[in-house]
Amino acid sequence: MPVLFQINVTANWGSHGRIAEEIGEMAMAQGWDSYIAYGRYANPSKSHLLKVGSPFGHYLHGLQSMLFDRHGLGSTSATWKLIREIEWIRPDIIHLHNIHGYYLNYPILFQYLSEMNTPVVWTLHDCWPITGHCAFFTYADCDRWKNGCHHCPCQKNYPTSLLMDRSETNYEQKRRSFTSLSNLTLVPVSEWLDGLLDESFLKDVPRRCIHNGIDTDVFHADSSFSSFCQGKKVVLGVSNMWEPRKGMKDFLALRSLLSSDYVIVLIGLSKKQIYSLPEGIIGIERTDNLQQLVHYYSRADVFVNPTYEDNFPTTNLEALSCGTPVVTYRTGGSPEAVDEETGVVVPCGDVNSLAENIEAICCAPYPETRSERCRQRVTENFCKRDRYQEYLALYNSLL
Repeated sequence: MPVLFQINVTANWGSHGRIAEEIGEMAMAQGWDSYIAYGRYANPSKSHLLKVGSPFGHYLHGLQSMLFDRHGLGSTSATWKLIREIEWIRPDIIHLHNIHGYYLNYPILFQYLSEMNTPVVWTLHDCWPITGHCAFFTYADCDRWKNGCHHCPCQKNYPTSLLMDRSETNYEQKRRSFTSLSNLTLVPVSEWLDGLLDESFLKDVPRRCIHNGIDTDVFHADSSFSSFCQGKKVVLGVSNMWEPRKGMKDFLALRSLLSSDYVIVLIGLSKKQIYSLPEGIIGIERTDNLQQLVHYYSRADVFVNPTYEDNFPTTNLEALSCGTPVVTYRTGGSPEAVDEETGVVVPCGDVNSLAENIEAICCAPYPETRSERCRQRVTENFCKRDRYQEYLALYNSLL
């Protein structure tokens, strides 16, 4: 049977980890064997799991990155061990996801991949592969990645570097490594990122845009949570981590613009963030319990995603699949999830427009019809079975 070997920073944990897991499940359903090599966190998987590195190795790599801006250049022995595993397994397709995250040495990996004949597919979940440092640059209004990074304005952002700025050197290293493969196919998950690649050093690498998909059998309307916040209009926000680019401050500003008839519920906050919330905002810690997320999505009257930079957030899809309309900023690939019947896209940073459209949605007639259209939007365009089938078709075309 053909063998699929995926590499990601997590396994069946977080959005990207679940995507890799579900691609593996679909491959196995069609007669493939599936392996996932991961660096940091994992939940139980139906694929064979291989851990890359150790907690101490991740710590040393992170220290190199934080002090000397050498992200992706540590973990030498862990990467060679991974290569020996690949040699032993002899996969037919190698599928990369997030290869950053303090667990992998990308020059060593790509040198090996350039010397073998195995086709490589690389799903791009962010902009890190085309920059000298950062994973996103919209928030900093930076376009140096187009011609060569230097004097990085995002040095303190992930992956944080406190002392040195090696963005110019890193950019050239990435360009050499990532353009060295003759058998590489890129998969941006949004039309937005697909467009950026046209202006990057990866512009000549073959690629195919495949949007993320979600499990519509899991994410569906659930009325059993209807007692939550009775009598209030629920405005929901969900994020794995509420860092500044995710729009936390915009929710705080939004609270003062909405009446007491509305309650804001934010999922994914730290204990410290929850403690500092003002009245009228309910904070909930991050959860991997999908059924719990479904309850909140289903109870919400509107899902708000005030992200300042993102690729193609699956939270938009999860909300729509549960019948909840989406209001989001016009940034990155976030607007690609909605149409005029299922949500509203507003100018980035315009909190007043967020508030106006939240109220318009919550006061609009025929919410049942709108919910049906939200659900239909996802089942027709972003069902994981259809999207991940595109990966299987791509694999087969490369064999």
